Amino acid sequence: MSDESPTQDWRDTVFLPKTDFPMKAGLAQKEPAILARWEQEKLYEQLRAARAGRTRFILHDGPPYANGDLHMGHAMNKVLKDIIVRSRSLMGKDAPYIPGWDCHGLPIEWKVEEQYRKKKLDKDEVPKAQFRAECRAYADKWVGVQREQFQRLGVMGEWDDPYLTMAYEAEATIAAELLKFAESGQLYRGAKPVMWSPVEKTALADAEVEYEDITSTQIDVAFEIVESPIPELIGAHAVVWTTTPWTIPVNQALAYGPEIAYVLASMRPIPFSDDEPPAPDRKVLVAKHLIDAIEDRLLVTLTQIKRIEGSDLAGTVARHPMHHLGGFFAKPRPFLPGEFVTTDAGTGLVHMAPDHGEDDFDLCKAHGIGPVFAVTDDGKYRPDWAWLGGQGSVINPKFNAPDGPICTDLREAGALLAASADFKHSYPHSWRSKAKVIFRCTPQWFIPMDLSTAGLDRLDPALETSGVKNAKPLISSSVERSRDATVERSPSNHPTLRGIALDAIENTRWVPERSKNRIRAMVEGRPDWVISRQRAWGVPIALYVHRKSGEYLVDPAVNARIVAAFRQGGADAWFTADHQALLGPDYDLADYEPVNDILDVWFDSGSTHAFVIEARYGEGVRADLYIEGSDQHRGWFQSSLLESAGTRGRAPYDAVLTHGFALDAQGRKMSKSVGNVVDPLAIIRDNGADILRLWVASTDYFEDVRIGKEVLSGTTDMYRKLRNSFRYLLGALDGFDDAERVAPAAMPELERYILHRVALLDAELKAAVEAFEFNRYVRALTNFANDDLSAFFFDIRKDSLYCDAPGDPKRRAYRTVLDILFHALVRWAAPIIPFTAEEVWQTRFPDCGSVHLLEWPEVDAAWRDEALGEKWELLRGLRIRVTEAIEPMRRDKVVGSSLAANVAIELANPDLVAIVKSLDFAEVCIVSGLAVAEGQHDRIAIEASDRHKCGRCWRLLPEVTEDGALCGRCDKVVHG
Repeated sequence: MSDESPTQDWRDTVFLPKTDFPMKAGLAQKEPAILARWEQEKLYEQLRAARAGRTRFILHDGPPYANGDLHMGHAMNKVLKDIIVRSRSLMGKDAPYIPGWDCHGLPIEWKVEEQYRKKKLDKDEVPKAQFRAECRAYADKWVGVQREQFQRLGVMGEWDDPYLTMAYEAEATIAAELLKFAESGQLYRGAKPVMWSPVEKTALADAEVEYEDITSTQIDVAFEIVESPIPELIGAHAVVWTTTPWTIPVNQALAYGPEIAYVLASMRPIPFSDDEPPAPDRKVLVAKHLIDAIEDRLLVTLTQIKRIEGSDLAGTVARHPMHHLGGFFAKPRPFLPGEFVTTDAGTGLVHMAPDHGEDDFDLCKAHGIGPVFAVTDDGKYRPDWAWLGGQGSVINPKFNAPDGPICTDLREAGALLAASADFKHSYPHSWRSKAKVIFRCTPQWFIPMDLSTAGLDRLDPALETSGVKNAKPLISSSVERSRDATVERSPSNHPTLRGIALDAIENTRWVPERSKNRIRAMVEGRPDWVISRQRAWGVPIALYVHRKSGEYLVDPAVNARIVAAFRQGGADAWFTADHQALLGPDYDLADYEPVNDILDVWFDSGSTHAFVIEARYGEGVRADLYIEGSDQHRGWFQSSLLESAGTRGRAPYDAVLTHGFALDAQGRKMSKSVGNVVDPLAIIRDNGADILRLWVASTDYFEDVRIGKEVLSGTTDMYRKLRNSFRYLLGALDGFDDAERVAPAAMPELERYILHRVALLDAELKAAVEAFEFNRYVRALTNFANDDLSAFFFDIRKDSLYCDAPGDPKRRAYRTVLDILFHALVRWAAPIIPFTAEEVWQTRFPDCGSVHLLEWPEVDAAWRDEALGEKWELLRGLRIRVTEAIEPMRRDKVVGSSLAANVAIELANPDLVAIVKSLDFAEVCIVSGLAVAEGQHDRIAIEASDRHKCGRCWRLLPEVTEDGALCGRCDKVVHG
């Protein structure tokens, strides 16, 4: 012992951690500078060079629309993609990322039209070339804006060469993919009811529609029966119920259920007062099961006259309530058997308007009744229509109201039995314009789901009977249509598109697995794919239709010229083309009509695998992973699947990951009108992108997730603890070099136990990466940093770090493990919080390049020691009990810290006693002294130590004669 004064200050002799790494992150200020350095150093290009020749992992980016600032859904999606790509790169894969944008179609076109509407201009009067140029400029502007915003999130990729669906090469490839369908016979033009937006004047795909609750007018209408094999029915009225009054003017038949029991009943209105004269009875035909509901809705009493089986209604004919108008309305309305008719609501009889319903269309078509195309593209009855011609819009609530023109005319005709504007139900709306849509039968181009590629040889009867010109042969009579889950084969053994797609679904990995059921059900039940749009901005359906036969031209040489023209001048080339030159010498333009409809944008994005993956990585290459929100089972996942199945006979992806939606803190959908939108750009501005990224990674993103101030506060706290661990490692490793390194075999048990924990964590993190479960990844990483390191390993070994001599074997072993931990943790954190990981790495190794060029840390399999792990898990459990026993004495200020406590432990388990005695458990528990003995029960006793405290290490030891003096170890370190 030295004889220095016990009051001497020994702080300068303690080896405290030293680092310039600040505890305060300041991410919002630091991240842009890090981004700038990455760009200057061409980090993405460096990474591609470093991983060249490695096994490739391709995450194909689903293209967002280029039409506005990014929202939380964008941020969540892009961050997840970046985490996946970075983690695969960390594992040594060549993981490129090609960002892309969907640039065609209504999202952009609608915004450009809004600018015209503000100026009170009609878009239809603008030359198409000018309008398309404005759409292209609008999309280009937002591509630039969104590119900067996505980069600010820390998303690393080929930002200088993204893919755009409006790029000439992309447009040429999209056209080429369409022509593959045409050449294989998987394309037809037919008239079918499709969802149609009267506001946007175009057909919509399922993915472009959202459902909102509305209140509609419901009416009950009487159709007088004029013919029937059941004599009693003649002169009676069939009652139909509908919530779309505007479809009554297009009615062509009535549907009944063959298995439903009906009644002919006497209907008497219930008088509102005793003074009201009784109304005459009327005979009506309704479903027996619905009598009570009909009486309540119509305010009538129904007295049964005769029971009638549904199957007996065959041959019954009614007339339209407006039959007196003649022409179309004077034609008989036959009763048709419909398996879809139920008694869930209504009257058990359904009015059929084949122009405006899929079931209506199919049933009427089967009986030779075709659509009449009475409603125009802006949602009005055509001017020559005998009833309400030129009026509408047909879905305007006032037009359909109980006092509107439809109900008024029906009432005057004596056919309106009831009308009320109180029926609440879900109804489809355009997700862009938010306007209600209608089912409307129009000539459109379709890709059939159940058509064999063997060939097409007869016309669609709906087109033949409706007088639509240029009808394309539809379905071979030898091909069976089916929507069964199995692959359908025609007699010539050609598979159907539905069958190929369903097979592909089975051979694809779906994450989470339950999402497979969702897309399978959608593909099983979906109708033919309507791929045409009546708009201006997009890739045209570049076909020539023979003016007399209606056949579209299939000639590979013509198609090659079309694709070449697109490559040179983009899709605009079609609208300015010398079509005779494209047709070539073998065909006369006078015989052919160019198609000017444009392609559904889902076909555009569904073709990206061709002009992104195959174009950049080789023919036949497909993506390892697609990842988007759950709504894309009916959108991009499905359109990509169908496009690839139709042209390549397989899916374009090996795996598909689905994530949920970002909701507000209360679990509500974000809405500007509600005022609950959480802006990711504001979070980045205030907190930094790493906080947002950590939130994304820590959520259970397979479900919908919530975000708000409280949630972000928790994420910030998680980040702060992780940053503190890095700061400790940097400080504790100050001056460390390889000469100090100790082999694991020569390390104390505690260090070897931590290496065992590192090996376990390594396996857990790898498994999480493979499962795309980054919430599991973050949880494992942060729990290790907080529980295994900060609260345990660092806590125990801080005495050795601060006070042992630099050459002490235990201190060297500890610092060796800290170095291993540093290299592992900074890599493992890099995919999640890339800016912070770079800051940490550059703080220690400023001249060693980016952390993102590194690979997964090397973890020696020999570190894993299950026996040692079990031993230390027992010790950790006992340590927690000791700490809990000390806490009341600290709270009561009996002891100032655990170092001032003496601990006596009795344990009933002799094996545990032996384990505790095998090492310095007082050091593990950070107490003054500890004794352990075997007893009948487990018991822990705590008392304040009466020993003196070392002035340098603050341990209470028997060798210290007075407070402030040095213990033997400290004296040796200080004086040598």
